[in-house]
Amino acid sequence: MKKRLGLIIDQERCIGCEACTVACKIENQGAKGWIRVKTLNVAQKDTPEGRFPDLKMHFLPQLCQHCEQPPCAEVCPMEALIKREDGPVTLDKEKCDGCQTCLDACPYDAIIFNSETDKAEKCNLCRHRINQGLEPFCVICCEGQAIYFGDVNDSNSRVAKIIAARETLQLHPVEGTGPGVYYCPPKTPRGL
Repeated sequence: MKKRLGLIIDQERCIGCEACTVACKIENQGAKGWIRVKTLNVAQKDTPEGRFPDLKMHFLPQLCQHCEQPPCAEVCPMEALIKREDGPVTLDKEKCDGCQTCLDACPYDAIIFNSETDKAEKCNLCRHRINQGLEPFCVICCEGQAIYFGDVNDSNSRVAKIIAARETLQLHPVEGTGPGVYYCPPKTPRGL
C-alpha cells in the first residue's frame, strides 16, 4: 500500500490554546495562519454551553484536509495545486494567478486569499519539513500534544494504530474527497 501522510487531531486533548495557529504563522514567515481553532459546545455550536464555572466546550482545529480527491486541484486553471503521491496537497505560489477558483471549490474553507500578495495560501503540511523527515511544526508545538502526524496506511505507524484503536471522524465525508485529517472526538465535553 502506498504511503499516505496525514494528521490525527485528538479533540479530547486539544485545549484550544491556538499554539498550532501561532506555529503555522511562524513557520510560514508571517502568513495569516492556515489553522483556525473553533470552539464548540455539545450541540456542535460555536459557543460554550452552560454557565461559569460549569462551562462545557471542546475545540476543532480546522485546516486543509489534504484530500485524496482534492476539488481545489481539479478546478485550478493554472495547476498550482498539486496532490503529492504521499498525501499532502500543496500550492505552488509561483503558478497561482490569484483567480480564487480554489477557494470556492474547497468544502472545508481551508484556502485563504492573501490580498497583499494576490495569491491563494493553504496548509502544505510543512512540506519543507516533511521533505527532511521532520514533522509539521504544528505537531511539535501543540501544547496539549493533540496532533499526530504519520503514514495512515502503515499499520505500524502511531497514526494508523490510533485510527484502529479509537473512534475517528473526518469532516464532511459526504463530499467524497477522502480527507487525510482524522479527528478523535471527545469522549465527554471538556468542562472548564
